[in-house]
Amino acid sequence: MTNPTSSDRFNEERATYTVRGAGQPDLEAGVAAIRNVLRTLPVRPGVYRMLDARGDVLYVGKARALRNRVVNYTQVSRLTKRLQRMVAQTRAMTIVTTNTEAEALLLEAQLIKRFRPPYNVLLRDDKSFPFILLREDHAFPRVQKHRGARRAKGQYYGPFASAGSVTRTLNALQKLFLLRSCTDSFFANRSRPCLLYQIKRCSAPCVGRIDEAAYAELVADAKDFLGGKSTKVQAKLGGLMTEAAEAMDYELAAVYRDRLRALTFIQGTQTIHAEGLGDADIFALACKAGAMCIQAFFIRGGQNWGHRAFFPSHTNDVPEDEVLASFLAQFYEEVPPPKLILLDRALPEESLLAEALSERAERKVTLRVPQRGDHAKMIRQAKRNAEEALDRRLAETSTQAQNLRALAELFELEGPPDRIEVYDNSHIMGTNSVGAMIVAGPEGFRKNSYRKFNIKRDDTVPGDDFAMMREVIGRRFARLEREDPDRSKGDWPDLLLIDGGKGQLSAVCEVLEDAGIHDVPVVGISKGPDRNAGREVMHLPGGREITLPPNSPVLFYLQRLRDEAHRFAIGAHRQKRAKSLAANPLDDVPGIGPSRKRALLMHFGTARAVKGAALEDLERAPGISRTMARGIYDYFHPRG
Repeated sequence: MTNPTSSDRFNEERATYTVRGAGQPDLEAGVAAIRNVLRTLPVRPGVYRMLDARGDVLYVGKARALRNRVVNYTQVSRLTKRLQRMVAQTRAMTIVTTNTEAEALLLEAQLIKRFRPPYNVLLRDDKSFPFILLREDHAFPRVQKHRGARRAKGQYYGPFASAGSVTRTLNALQKLFLLRSCTDSFFANRSRPCLLYQIKRCSAPCVGRIDEAAYAELVADAKDFLGGKSTKVQAKLGGLMTEAAEAMDYELAAVYRDRLRALTFIQGTQTIHAEGLGDADIFALACKAGAMCIQAFFIRGGQNWGHRAFFPSHTNDVPEDEVLASFLAQFYEEVPPPKLILLDRALPEESLLAEALSERAERKVTLRVPQRGDHAKMIRQAKRNAEEALDRRLAETSTQAQNLRALAELFELEGPPDRIEVYDNSHIMGTNSVGAMIVAGPEGFRKNSYRKFNIKRDDTVPGDDFAMMREVIGRRFARLEREDPDRSKGDWPDLLLIDGGKGQLSAVCEVLEDAGIHDVPVVGISKGPDRNAGREVMHLPGGREITLPPNSPVLFYLQRLRDEAHRFAIGAHRQKRAKSLAANPLDDVPGIGPSRKRALLMHFGTARAVKGAALEDLERAPGISRTMARGIYDYFHPRG
């Protein structure tokens, strides 16, 4: 079987070709372009992309027989209004042939996530899921939170629904099994136990308080727990507690008692009874007022590792079962499928999806629609959660729409803004300066569109808020002009909100004026007298100012936007400051790698001592040649 994650699974240079059409965007021209493709289209599995006149992807589809599938788009009277609009914009097609239909389904999901076409159902919440990683590249394995590519050697457990779910489980692992969570460098440089040992959350292998064999036994217990064998772990801890009590070692018995309590707490916090289910994901879909919600529960080893609600987009005129099938294909593009997937409804081409997911996981994956028993109860619970989440979403969306309409009226916009960008800066006395941009729209905050800007221009004076704002806005709109000059991708803002008063507003207006941009509304928001929340002043170009009543819903909404930008800016600043505090001056010295840096630190004690050392002292350091010593000395003591 072909490895579904390998880079050569789909060879686009070998299997791709593009046939282009011509003409103005209309239905007849679109049908003509598709018929032009049909002349050379093979009857074999593959994936097709509909392209508009600019070459942007409109739609990605897969087929068991490409020719038979694509010909349907030329039968206009049988198409829905949505597909007719797509065909009217189509001017070219890109074809990728595959070996099987299952491969085509997997490739379709890859391409949808890459291009995010406007006529495909999209999984909007595409943030990577957190895992727990039990590293195995050290004599004393470390347990840690992990996101992204799984390159490190070790056991991965997940996915978890949220970072909070991972944190709670990690805390339980620390209390239960006393595994270390520190980095290897921290571990190697300890001379005495850290605070985690004092509060009984680590066994302190760094200073020899536990030997390698005993620590390996703790690791094995942790694997049993994460693998769903919590009953075995519970029985073992109970036996050890009894033995310690009988031997009148009451202090050790108390340690085992606390670990048992931690295990009991975790078992008691399960919001869904999943014992005996093993590894499974549960999905249920709710639909109301044209909106859809998919609720997911993640069960691993019989334990509930959290749940999350998803709100797929571009679902108008798409049947519910097709939405769920498309969602699952995209969802498991990033997340490894479990052995069992429980659904609230049968899906079209269910066997094909199971085959594709089995190929992705390199083992059998089963899709099931339970009708009775405990599994059916879980589905009903997931369905109820989906309906409640959708009700909350619709209520929030209704309020959001009212706020946007009121905002358009307040600032005299052409209509309710679809994209609002809010900017703020953060620094301490001019150090570690960052700018931040958050984005909001009708659906709420768009966190995947947030951006942070490291202030880096030489002409930006540290601590000058006006200059920082000029740099941030200048870089942002220079990129927009370069990447989307036609304003067709939806990345141009309908409203700019600036956290600041007249000075920041003037700086932004100068940048936009210099760039020849005159149609983007800009508003500055400053605190009122004594910087009291509720007495904010809105500054508009031309010197006009607006104040709102303290109980105004629009004011509350503007405060939320500003506070979110402030939160994001401070978070970005703290990350940059923490990184700078952890930076080692030796990292920038040419020719100093990890081994030489370790030798210097072992010899001198600190990087500051290395920086202040005399040339003769550097030459006496182990592993440092005379030439290298001269290079280090000259780096820290440049000669004029």
